Amino acid sequence: MKHLNDKPDANTGDTPIFDRPRNTFDITAETLSELIESRSLEIFHALGGLAGLEKGLRTDRNSGLSIDESTIADSAETTEIATGQQNDRYTDRTKAFGNNHLPVKKQPSIFQLMWMAYNDHVLFFLTGAAIVSLALGLYQALATEHSARNPPVEWVEGVSILVAIIVIVLVGAANDFQKQIKFQKLNKKKIDRNVTVVRSGHAREIPISDLVVGDIVHVEPGDVIPADGVLIQGYHIRCDEASTTGESDLLRKHSGDEVIDAIRRNSDTQSLDPFMISGSSVAEGVGSYLVIATGTNSSYGKILLTLNDDPGFTPLQTRLNVLAKYIANFGGLAALVLFIILFIKFLTSLPHSSLTPTEKGQQFLDLFIISLTVVVIAVPEGLPLTVTLALAFATTRMLKDHNLVRMLRACETMGNATDICSDKTGTLTQNKMTVVAGMIGTTGKFIDPQQADNDATDPCASPTAVDYTRCLAPDTRSLLRQSISLNSTAFESIEAGIKSYVGSKTEAALLAFARDHLGMSQLDVERSNVKVVEVFPFENARQCMVTVAQLENGRYRAYVKGAPEVLLDKCTEAVEDPSKGLSARPINADMAQGLRQIIADYAGRSLRTIIVLFRDFDVWPPFGQLDDQVEEIRIENILQNLTFLSIMGIRDPLRNGARDAVQSCHKAGVTVRIVTGDNLLTAKAIAEECGIITNPNDLAMEGREFRQLGDSQQLEVIPRLRVLARSSPEDKRTLVRRLKEMGSTVAVTGDGTNDAPALTAADVGFSMGISGTEVAREASSIVLMDDNFSSIVRAIMWGRAVSDAVKKFLQFQITITLTSVGLAFVSSVASSNEQSVLTAVQLMWVNLFQDTLAALALATDPPSRKVLDRKPEPRSSPLITIPMWKMIIGQSIYQLAVTLVLHFAGSSIFSYTPDDKDGLQTAVFNTYVWMQIFNMYNNRQLENSINLLEGLSRNWLFICVTLLMMGCQILIIFVGGRVFSVVRLTGTQWAYSLVLGALSILVGFVIRLVPDEPVEWVFDGLGVVWSFILLKLKTFRRRRDDDVGV
Repeated sequence: MKHLNDKPDANTGDTPIFDRPRNTFDITAETLSELIESRSLEIFHALGGLAGLEKGLRTDRNSGLSIDESTIADSAETTEIATGQQNDRYTDRTKAFGNNHLPVKKQPSIFQLMWMAYNDHVLFFLTGAAIVSLALGLYQALATEHSARNPPVEWVEGVSILVAIIVIVLVGAANDFQKQIKFQKLNKKKIDRNVTVVRSGHAREIPISDLVVGDIVHVEPGDVIPADGVLIQGYHIRCDEASTTGESDLLRKHSGDEVIDAIRRNSDTQSLDPFMISGSSVAEGVGSYLVIATGTNSSYGKILLTLNDDPGFTPLQTRLNVLAKYIANFGGLAALVLFIILFIKFLTSLPHSSLTPTEKGQQFLDLFIISLTVVVIAVPEGLPLTVTLALAFATTRMLKDHNLVRMLRACETMGNATDICSDKTGTLTQNKMTVVAGMIGTTGKFIDPQQADNDATDPCASPTAVDYTRCLAPDTRSLLRQSISLNSTAFESIEAGIKSYVGSKTEAALLAFARDHLGMSQLDVERSNVKVVEVFPFENARQCMVTVAQLENGRYRAYVKGAPEVLLDKCTEAVEDPSKGLSARPINADMAQGLRQIIADYAGRSLRTIIVLFRDFDVWPPFGQLDDQVEEIRIENILQNLTFLSIMGIRDPLRNGARDAVQSCHKAGVTVRIVTGDNLLTAKAIAEECGIITNPNDLAMEGREFRQLGDSQQLEVIPRLRVLARSSPEDKRTLVRRLKEMGSTVAVTGDGTNDAPALTAADVGFSMGISGTEVAREASSIVLMDDNFSSIVRAIMWGRAVSDAVKKFLQFQITITLTSVGLAFVSSVASSNEQSVLTAVQLMWVNLFQDTLAALALATDPPSRKVLDRKPEPRSSPLITIPMWKMIIGQSIYQLAVTLVLHFAGSSIFSYTPDDKDGLQTAVFNTYVWMQIFNMYNNRQLENSINLLEGLSRNWLFICVTLLMMGCQILIIFVGGRVFSVVRLTGTQWAYSLVLGALSILVGFVIRLVPDEPVEWVFDGLGVVWSFILLKLKTFRRRRDDDVGV
């Protein structure tokens, strides 16, 4: 950042630096962009500081923009803006400075996707061969005379192959295109969030995309700066700009007026920085700033323009790519061996052949094409596609289940999560907080008998809040009201005519109590009547918030609220009788013990406890309490000699379904732990209520105690640990790290800025969409849009559904690959004229539904509750399980046997004449295809379950794809003719084609009855043999290399 050496005269805003036309703004977007890019205090001073920006941008630092502004009249005054006397919505402003829509990566068009689908060397070779075949066919058709009964059809095969390639490319591109649309919608949802602005004098939340230059934005810890700007007012604001500027240290921000004052006093400006940089995050402090650059004109927008955001492969995609490579190598090797054998046969038959040179060329092309087609069949293009389709389908549907997936890998990882470290507030509870009990002073308590736990206390023993607060002395009532209203970052919002408090739910509950029982009027009015001089925002590390305000008598008062366990020991006095005023007396041991008993009583009834304290000062800053190094008050110096005012018990009911969700996790083999900053007794009571603590051996402890354990002790304690209360973010991260060291797959929930390390360290990080900070969302892989624990269970189900979808398709794909390659190989080698039982075009049709249609059908099964009946899979578990191998091998044997028997012995079995050869081959092709269609139903179940129709009615895409495949196959047989080398079949031929196809389901039933253990023993034995062979090969190579070296 540039600081001032020679300070030019400041422009107060009355005279623009750059000439601009009338009826528009006095400052250009280019000037503002240069100001932010250079971070120059010289330009800032020349523009007149905040006052100049305020004037030039036609806004007001206190009232913000008018909610009715549309066009900017030259006569517009600040007072008009403040009172909202303009037309409609920011037309001139967006024309001059742009909107806040961030640039997104340009997606490939449908034509680019078609090229990407076609850009494969095997398809290139196949296209070339098809074109040569077409040329030869046309030559034969035109150069040779044909009878009327034998029309020229030699060109049909070449055209058919070209059409099949086009169809495959089009379907593949269409799949990619619709998948792309789904991810675009998901990405749009990812960047969607609300920001708090001041418009027409009132704080309100708006979508980040609606932000415009001239807006006044409120920020607090955890917020990601939505647009570039200049700080108007702030308390202890420090920003993390590591992601935008590379600066690793937290940077303190100063208000624009503070900077201008320093310039006018000729003070050193080297350390002064008023600029709020988009994309950076607020680590500490609260304040507001003036937006001066949005969208592509902002720092973050310019960075995004230079990025090529490639999410890369998920772990499952990486494993499948390796498997696909092995399968492709197998197919390539088989095709090469097939080509060599057929080519040798072709060469040996040439001396005895009576074919013309053109026909010999066509014969060679046929064997070349069938070899290439084997490669096309063997290369599993649909395997990675299945993962992408399953993820696209799952992430879209997960959004409806309130899970916004930010990182695709999290979707598949969540299915195998073994441990969940969950927050309490808002996740297991409703986050609808109400003050239901409390103590003001030391002489009396109040309770709401309808809200509190009546079993734990006698409601008759204490008055209600209404009755109790009526007896408060005016100065006690005023102090408690100010302690709540001033010492809060929440604000009042009016939506659809209904007033509500937006911000921390704890603060909202206290504000509602102050409004209903302490006579608090409008929150903004309450705050505007008091001069606030210092704010220390809430931080997890200190568990409290402090606001310092100047009193009417010139003295200063620090209002403190926070965790009772942390702050009670810092009290030296307590208000004695609130009905008689603020007279206080020293706290003795009995009084302290009594207060602790009240806190324990509230916590034991699942109430969140908040303590309210204060301390008065004669001057501010207090003498001797200023840190000279940073010129700031150290909060530790304030949190001494405090006076106790009140304890509040806040009820946050357990969410409906939370207990059932926890039980579902236990059933699915997932351990749930509460990790919270709340009181130990409160957290333990909630854990017992929702079924997390079910065993006397289950452990609950505080973060401080966990922190003091050694590494080995922590590893010993963690298996029994169910509640970690009063924990710091570092405690949460340590717990995650220890669980991962134990081999667990860990999911963590977090809502605060300091939760980011734990969210990043976890295998899956869940941030809170309602109560979470933007930093937490950025660090997470899934955002819980409703903050509900039950949504995590849905995420587990979808994660397992993605894994199952891939395995279903893998089982189907490998079966077709083995059978189609085996059929082409055996039949071509055994044929006298090198012809396969399935022609190239027929194989291309099989490839189309193998790679694309089946992927659509099998990758879109929604999860059922049944997936929660099994334990998570270990990280090292194989992609292909024993039940899958049983089905693959069993179905492959059945399909090969049926097809080869029909091909070689069908004439004898069914007494066909040579004239019926085409009908037999058509029946063979038809039977093979119907076996695949019926086998898709087998592949809907991975385990040894026999209910193949379970959940079918919920997967309309499977039904549609199956009907499409059936319809296309029927159409091919009836009208495919020369293109598919088929003839129409008789009713009998259709019958045995369908019966043999449907028998795949019966074969599947029989396969499922075979026990897994013997098959596993066979595979283990084969594994040992294979390992022995590999070891011998390595030994042989090592000896050979040694001999060569010698």
